[in-house]
Amino acid sequence: MSVSEDRTVQPSPTTPAPAPGIADPAPLGLGAFALTTFLLSAANAGWMTKATGDAWLGYAFAYGGFAQLLAGMWEFRNRNVFGATAFSTYGGFWIGLGLWALLVAPKAASPAAAGHDIAWILLAFAIFNTYMLILSTQTNMAVFAVFLTLELTEIILFIGNFTASTGTVKLGGYVGLVTALTAWYASAAGVSNGIAAGKLRFPMGRPLIS
Repeated sequence: MSVSEDRTVQPSPTTPAPAPGIADPAPLGLGAFALTTFLLSAANAGWMTKATGDAWLGYAFAYGGFAQLLAGMWEFRNRNVFGATAFSTYGGFWIGLGLWALLVAPKAASPAAAGHDIAWILLAFAIFNTYMLILSTQTNMAVFAVFLTLELTEIILFIGNFTASTGTVKLGGYVGLVTALTAWYASAAGVSNGIAAGKLRFPMGRPLIS
């Protein structure tokens, strides 16, 4: 009995097809940052006179924190190191600030001690934000404006909290409101430019350094 020749064609090894791209997560991250910043800044500016002043807290976890952190992770998937670093860091900022408000602030020895905590936190993030501001000059004007106004907000607020100056903190709240509006605009521009057949496009502006 002879063995017949095996004529079965074996599949040849091939390079796997690249995974499909994902939608731009930046508008989500910017929107999450904008809304949470707006709520906290409105409290700092003294606008929430008939509210608890803690409306920002839940959104520090759910939107500014978790949703923005997700946007950062998706930016890693998009190989956007700037967006991944920015959104992941500020997502962590909001979650950390929320945990501080719940777990640490109630046990502070005095309001001044709590204020100094906030000042040190803002100083640390202002250092991070400084090099992100410099590098944002290579993105677009909308994103650069977000980091510029955020830098001013953080500097004013950490000075106000270190010196226990309510007037300086209030000024930081107003600059924070400008930061929120700037981030909302950048988010809206990203959405408008991400709609494939969209006719309405909000300009993002050219990078300062191209």
